[in-house]
Amino acid sequence: MYRTLTKTAIVGLLGSVAALNNGVAITPQMGWNSWNTFACDIDQDVILQSAQKLVDLGLRDLGYNYVGIDDCWQADARDPDTNKLSYNMDKFPDGIKSVADQIHAQEMKVGIYSSAGTQTCGQNPASLGYETEDATSYADWGIDLLKYDNCFNQGQAGNQKLSYDRYNAMSQALNATGRPIVYAMCNWGEDSPWKFAPTIANSWRTTGDITDKFTGEDARCPCKGDEGLDCPLAGYHCSVTNILEKSASLGQKAHTGAWNDLDSLEVGVGNLTATQSKSHFTMWAFMKSPLMIGANLDTIDDESLEILRNKAVIDVNQDKFGSTARRVWKRQVGDGDLQLWLAALSGDVYAIAVLNTSSQQQSTAVRFDEVFRGIDYEDSDRQGTYNLIDMWQKDGDAWGLGVGNATGTLEDVQVEPFGVMAYRLTKSA
Repeated sequence: MYRTLTKTAIVGLLGSVAALNNGVAITPQMGWNSWNTFACDIDQDVILQSAQKLVDLGLRDLGYNYVGIDDCWQADARDPDTNKLSYNMDKFPDGIKSVADQIHAQEMKVGIYSSAGTQTCGQNPASLGYETEDATSYADWGIDLLKYDNCFNQGQAGNQKLSYDRYNAMSQALNATGRPIVYAMCNWGEDSPWKFAPTIANSWRTTGDITDKFTGEDARCPCKGDEGLDCPLAGYHCSVTNILEKSASLGQKAHTGAWNDLDSLEVGVGNLTATQSKSHFTMWAFMKSPLMIGANLDTIDDESLEILRNKAVIDVNQDKFGSTARRVWKRQVGDGDLQLWLAALSGDVYAIAVLNTSSQQQSTAVRFDEVFRGIDYEDSDRQGTYNLIDMWQKDGDAWGLGVGNATGTLEDVQVEPFGVMAYRLTKSA
């Protein structure tokens, strides 16, 4: 009972937190974005074909329903009379609205990109100083999501107030259109957006850009661990575990309609192994990060596609309780570490993940008195018997296989190198 009351109290608390309250991104947004595969080499055919692939591959029906047009859709300059920014007519001869209409007809939604600067990262016209004009165009075109970057920001960064004011200008402009548009801030964790973004945005990037590397550090991504809480240069080429470490403590800042964004998924993009991709996908889901596919859906391999289709893991990400996983413990092993994560789900259900970032097989016991430590839990939680579903095994064609019960301790959890074990726990009656 105490646990139930605590959950109810948490829901009430989250509902009272000042938030954007635009009615969208009640769960983290899912979909596909053009940048990781195509960069500036996009046109309306690429976008529409990728949208069709989401349908054909069964991804739309699993929740991947945002089709993101990233940078390089823009015309070369604004209209000198109206200050409006149009689209590149060679790339989008039928117009952005026509593309949006076709995607909407497939029961999906459309995202677009700009930057809170004078130019985008691809050095195209951006929106700083033109927030009202651009927000109006997005609404007129039927846009459902804006990814809003941080390039060429004219030095309007360096403290939270500067960044807040710059990003809030677009937030207000989007709200003024009357169209519900997911506002996805992409300021790379600069000026600690988790401290101000929940009141103006639906999601905010926590770090520099991801790359297709599971572990390790890179000089182009200079901060690591808790340095990410106040990183002077977010950089790029950040590994999966680098981003996870920087974001590990930030779940307390997220809630329904306002999410930490750990960047796009690298599943099927490049050099991650299948095991590493499973771990990456699992941890992004547990962290309640938006799940935006970056792969080329025309050429994605079957193994990567199966990972993206794991509904048992997706259900953790999309659970309506809206609670980000927290790390229970982290222990040095070999050339990496072993980590235990806990996510509270709806209906007095939990999910746990045991992540191995080392290059050696690891074994551990998961003790429920460690999992359910603290005043939020009762002895009955720690001593209870739980039905276990292994999220990475299949029951027939469906992800999630019942693997028995555990009381007090889940013994001998074997985790392969760079791998993860993820379980759904339901207390037995």
